[in-house]
Amino acid sequence: MKRKPVFPTWILLLGLAVAVALAGIWGSQRVRATLERMVESELEMTLHANAQALEIWMTNQVRLAMSLADDPQLRSGLLAVSGAAVSIGPRWERNSGGPPGEDLGGRLRLKLENLGHDGMLVNTNLVVVAAVGRGSGRVGRTVMDSHHDKFVELFQTGRPVLIHPFRPAATAGPRSGRENTRGSTGRMGPFWNGGGPRGGAGGGPPDDLLLMQVAVPLRDENGVMLGALALVIDPEREFTRILSVSRLGQSGESYAFDTSGRMLSRSRFEPQLKALGRLPDRAGGSSVLNLRLSDPGEAGASGVPPEETMADRPLTRLVAAAVEGGQGVDAGASRDYRGIAVVGAWQWLEEFDFGLVVQQDAAEAYRPLRVLQWLFQFLVTLLVLASLGLLMFSHTHLVLRRRLNEAELKARELGQYRLEEKLGEGGMGVVYRARHALMRRPTAIKLLLPDRASPEAIRQFEREVQLTSELTHPNTIQIFDYGYTPEGIFYYVMEYLEGMSLKDLVARFGPVPEGRAIHLMSQVCEALHEAHQKGLVHRDVKPANVFVGRRGGIPDTVKVLDFGLVREYRSATGADTGEPGDCGPVGTPLFMSPESINCPSSIDPRSDIYSLGALGYHLVTGHHVFEDSTLDAVLCRQLSEPPRSPALRTANALTPEFERTLLSCLEKDPERRPQSVRELRALLMASPRNGDWDAAARAEWWAVCDAGAGRSLSCPTDAAGSDLEVTVSVGPATRRL
Repeated sequence: MKRKPVFPTWILLLGLAVAVALAGIWGSQRVRATLERMVESELEMTLHANAQALEIWMTNQVRLAMSLADDPQLRSGLLAVSGAAVSIGPRWERNSGGPPGEDLGGRLRLKLENLGHDGMLVNTNLVVVAAVGRGSGRVGRTVMDSHHDKFVELFQTGRPVLIHPFRPAATAGPRSGRENTRGSTGRMGPFWNGGGPRGGAGGGPPDDLLLMQVAVPLRDENGVMLGALALVIDPEREFTRILSVSRLGQSGESYAFDTSGRMLSRSRFEPQLKALGRLPDRAGGSSVLNLRLSDPGEAGASGVPPEETMADRPLTRLVAAAVEGGQGVDAGASRDYRGIAVVGAWQWLEEFDFGLVVQQDAAEAYRPLRVLQWLFQFLVTLLVLASLGLLMFSHTHLVLRRRLNEAELKARELGQYRLEEKLGEGGMGVVYRARHALMRRPTAIKLLLPDRASPEAIRQFEREVQLTSELTHPNTIQIFDYGYTPEGIFYYVMEYLEGMSLKDLVARFGPVPEGRAIHLMSQVCEALHEAHQKGLVHRDVKPANVFVGRRGGIPDTVKVLDFGLVREYRSATGADTGEPGDCGPVGTPLFMSPESINCPSSIDPRSDIYSLGALGYHLVTGHHVFEDSTLDAVLCRQLSEPPRSPALRTANALTPEFERTLLSCLEKDPERRPQSVRELRALLMASPRNGDWDAAARAEWWAVCDAGAGRSLSCPTDAAGSDLEVTVSVGPATRRL
C-alpha cells in the first residue's frame, strides 16, 4: 500500500510565496539601483542648473556694474572727490560748489534710477564718497568692517567681488572723523540712513532687511585704479529667487551657505523651523544669516533643538562635504538641517566663495521603490495566508478523518473483538482496549491506520507478530490474533496488561533496590532464554520494552514487549538467516552493544546480555551507562569507554557480587561477558541480596502503589522519550533517528 503525499497544495503555495519573496528582494535591489542612478542624475542636473543660473546672474550684475563704471562723468567725479575725501575733516565743508560728493551722487542717482538698483562709490581708502538709496548713510565713512577684506581683495586683484547677504546697521549720531577712517574703533560702523517706508523703529533699518553687493573696480583712462562701484542688491528679489526656480518634486530645495554653514538664502521651510523653535523672533524670523545648517541628530524633525543649542553640533553631511571643497552627489539618505532624511548634491562655488546644495526628501525620491515593495509584501502575505489557511484546512480535515476512522472502529467489531477505549497512540499505531465477544476477556488491540500504512510498516508489524507468536514463555507478551479489516487496517490482538514499564517505574519512584533488580532481571533472562533457544535475538532490550505488573495475582511479574527488531541469528542448520538487507545498526543508542554498532551481522544472544546489563545499571542507579547529548557521542562511548562503577552513581547499597555481574555484562568484548542468559541468571541468583524482594515485599509495594498513586493501567504502545531513548536505524553513511 503506497503512502500518499501530505498537503501538496499548501506546500506549493508556500514555495510560491518564497519564490515571490526572493524575486521581490532581487527586483527591489535592481529597482533601487536604477532609482539611485536616476536620482543622482536629477540631482546633478538641478545642481548644475542652479550653479549656471547663479553664474549668469553674477555675470550680468558684473557687466551692469562695469558699464556704469565706464561712464566718464563718474570717473572724473570720483577722481575729483577722492582727494577731497581723504583730506576732509570731521564734517563735510560746504562751499559754493556744495559738498565734494554732491554732484557725483546726483550723477550716480541718474545712472541707477532707471535700473532699479541702489549703489555707492568707494575710493581706494575704503571711504564711501557717494551713495544712492540704501547705504547712503555711510557717505563719508569707511565700508563696514565685515566688507573690508572684500574691497581690499578688489583693489589688490582688480577683479569684481560678491559680498554675501548681510544685515545693515543703523546710523548712530553725526558723522565724525573717527567714522571716516577705518580701524580707529574696530567696530562695524552704521550702514542704514534711516527713513523711508522700510525703515525700522527710530529710523533704523527694518528688522528683516537684507542686502548684497556686487563691487567692480573703477579706473581712469590710463587704467589707474580710482575706486570701486558697488551695486546694492536685494537678495530676496534676486539671489533667493534664482535658487527657488529649479527644485525637485514637492520637497526639493536649493540653498546657499558660507564656510561656517550659515544659510545665505531663504529656506522654504521657515514655518516648520519656527514651529520647532529653530528660528528666533528677532530679525523677522528669516532663515538668512540666522540659521546654521547643523545636523539635529536622531531626534529628527519631531524634536529639533533650538538654534541656540545647535552651534556646537556638526554640520549636515551634505553641507560639510561642500565646505571641504569640490562637488559630489549622495543618493543615500542622510539628515538635513530639519532632521529629515534627504538625498542631495553639493558644490563649493569658489568664484562666489559659498556652497550650494540641492536636496530632496528621500521618502519622495524613493516613493516608487516603496510602492513596489508594498506590492511584493502584499502578494507574499496573501500567499502565506493562503498557505496557512490550506494547512489549517488540511490538518483539520486529517484530524476529522482520524476521528471518523476511530469512531467507525469504535462503533463496530474487529472479528470477535469489540473496541472499548483508546489507551494510547504512538508513531505508527493506535492501541485500544477491547473485549472478546464470547470469552469476555479484556485484550489490547494495536491498529495501523490507513493514513500511516506503508509496505515497510506493514511488513514490520507482520514480522513482529509472527515471531512473537512463536514465543510462549509467561514473561513474554502473548499474541492472540492478527489480521486485516475490510478497509485494509492491519491489527493484532495481545494480552491486556496492568502496570507500568521499567522506564516509568524508575522515572516515578527512583532507583530500585538490588534485590528487586535481581528479581526483575531474572524474569527477563527467562523470557530471552526461550527466544535465544529458537535462534532469535531481541536487539532492543531496554526499560521501555519491559513491563511490570500483576499477572494471575502474582505482583512484580515481568513481560518482555516489542519484538519488532527481533533477528534470526541461526537456523536449524546453524546458518545466519537475518532479514535480507538487514545489515545496518539498529536499536536504542543508550542500550546498544559495541558489536551491534560495529558489525550488526555478527550479533548473537550476548548482544542482548549487554543490553540487559545496561537495563540493570539504569534500574539500580537511575542513570544510563553513558549519557551524552548527541547520538554520535553516545555510540562512540559505547565503543571505547569503560563504564563507571554503578556503586558510585547511586545512594543504594550494592554488593560487590552484583556490581561485578553488571560490569561483566557491559564488557566490550562479547567473550568476556556471560555467554548465555542462563549463566547471567545464575550469577544474579548468587548475589547475597537475592531473596530480599520476596512475595511479601512485592505485595506490600503494590498495595502502597495502589493506595498512594492510584491504580496504574497501561499496555504496550510505541515508547516515547528523548532521541537517545528511542529505536534508531544507523545507515552506512548517516545516522538517523
